[in-house]
Amino acid sequence: MHSHLSRLLTIACLLFFGVITGCTSINSGLQAGDLPPNGAFVAENGITFNVQPLTVATLPPKQAQTIDKELYDLVKASAPVSYRIEAGDILSIALTDYPNISASTSSLTVDQQGFIQFPLIGRIKASGMSVPQFTAILQRKLQRYLKYSDPQVKVINYLGSKFFIDGEVAKSGEFPIANAPVSLYGALSMAGGATAIGDSNNIVLNRRGKNYNLGLQSLRQMGLSPNQIYIQDGDSIHVNSQDRNKVYVLGEFGRIAPVAIPEQGLSLSHVLGESSGLNPNTANAAKVYIVRDNPYYQYTNIYYVDMQTITSLALANRFEMQANDILYVDPTGLTRWNRILSSILPSTSAVTSLSGL
Repeated sequence: MHSHLSRLLTIACLLFFGVITGCTSINSGLQAGDLPPNGAFVAENGITFNVQPLTVATLPPKQAQTIDKELYDLVKASAPVSYRIEAGDILSIALTDYPNISASTSSLTVDQQGFIQFPLIGRIKASGMSVPQFTAILQRKLQRYLKYSDPQVKVINYLGSKFFIDGEVAKSGEFPIANAPVSLYGALSMAGGATAIGDSNNIVLNRRGKNYNLGLQSLRQMGLSPNQIYIQDGDSIHVNSQDRNKVYVLGEFGRIAPVAIPEQGLSLSHVLGESSGLNPNTANAAKVYIVRDNPYYQYTNIYYVDMQTITSLALANRFEMQANDILYVDPTGLTRWNRILSSILPSTSAVTSLSGL
């Protein structure tokens, strides 16, 4: 009698443990839960979500169309500027008819006050002027002493205006802004272009402490050109890696792995293809979700689409994915139940074995 009672207690404990284990296994898994069909709600974590079905009416505009006005203002205010001689520059000044003077003026450094020391004239202001402007002033001063004054002025070492570029480029570092204006395209070219994993559609330009997010492809979609953005003294450019530009796939897909966004963009249908589609055995095709978070907004968007109908493929082809989007599909109810059973079955097998003792 005592032995039989002990066996029943053991069986009861195993069943209880099996059920608890099975429930824990399911509850700890990712699931969409009870989301409202549409509208805003505040989750337990305090984040406000906005749920909406994916339709033509709710289809977000293309990312290039949502770039803020500051980028337009940056391009509008950008213009080529003639190079101005600065302190630290090294000038070469040649006087064709006076080789003796030219020998001593082939390398003149502009001092910190912006002056150079020139024969016959003495100290003369150079900084703040373009090369043609300085040439004209120098010629007028030399006319007092020389019959044929025709100075040829060149900047042989630009140590004044500079910009810095780093990230995924072939050659990062500090580069001079010479007598020809440097555009964004030109700056990337001077750095040897983006590396194989560099993302030319994810570039950050920092100017006087303010960041501008730029993309070569995005600019073209806006009808703008990177050649319209001219680099200024002190600018820094950072080219991000493609690793920062991915869509994350979770749930019941054929293949679970991040999908990189190429320069030409990525649609929802492309992500489904790259992920080998929905798992035909476990996926609930009526519950495909896109979670789009933006820390600068007051809410996080959740779009959902029913991929059971072939007409949804056209909609998926129009939905443009953005970096850090999360694509998730729920398992079917039967799949979830089967997983519960799979967690409990090992315990029931043990109970059967014990019952036969």
